[in-house]
Amino acid sequence: MQAVMKLENVILAYGNKVVAKDINAELLPGELVCLVGRNGAGKSTLIRHILKENPDPKFISVVLTDRIDIERMTVRDIVAMGRMPYTGFFGKLTEEDERIVTEAIETLSLEEFSDRQINTLSDGERQKAIIAKALAQQTPYILLDEPTAFLDYPSKVSTMQMLKKLCKENNKAILISTHDLDIALRYCDKVWHMTDGTLKEKVGEVIKIIDNL
Repeated sequence: MQAVMKLENVILAYGNKVVAKDINAELLPGELVCLVGRNGAGKSTLIRHILKENPDPKFISVVLTDRIDIERMTVRDIVAMGRMPYTGFFGKLTEEDERIVTEAIETLSLEEFSDRQINTLSDGERQKAIIAKALAQQTPYILLDEPTAFLDYPSKVSTMQMLKKLCKENNKAILISTHDLDIALRYCDKVWHMTDGTLKEKVGEVIKIIDNL
């Protein structure tokens, strides 16, 4: 049975300054959760807390906003890096590893880009490759920091649709930190709203949150 990621009475702070406290929430298998809030509310600090408390790369994989432009690395090379927790940095991929990499590429519909160098792709294609890398890591939890930040509108929509599909078809628990509320809230199962010095978990008519941001 997959472990549940729980936040229990979490306190977030910069040095001696408390940013948020009394944070209680849980992320369940098959859920797509959006983390929202004003700048300075503590979203990035919460992400760092989650990663610090869950350092095992076989438990949680991360997709950050940093743009990856590595020359002479193909999409397949990037996706294969997701197997490093199992093989080590210089480890040779087994047949099973290769199968998992191929499956991740196919899940993200990247077959035609498999041999393309990552720095020749569009922003949307590159983002899909990085998500495929996280999928190949085979963790029950995936955390994405602003996954749609540099994408055009159609790519934002397709990315959210894809993440929703990954949750449901692969029973992944996915947490997204985002400012693209109008798109993200159409697809998320619930919202973690950083506000008033704490986190408020909202389900249902979450679109109303936009009025308060």
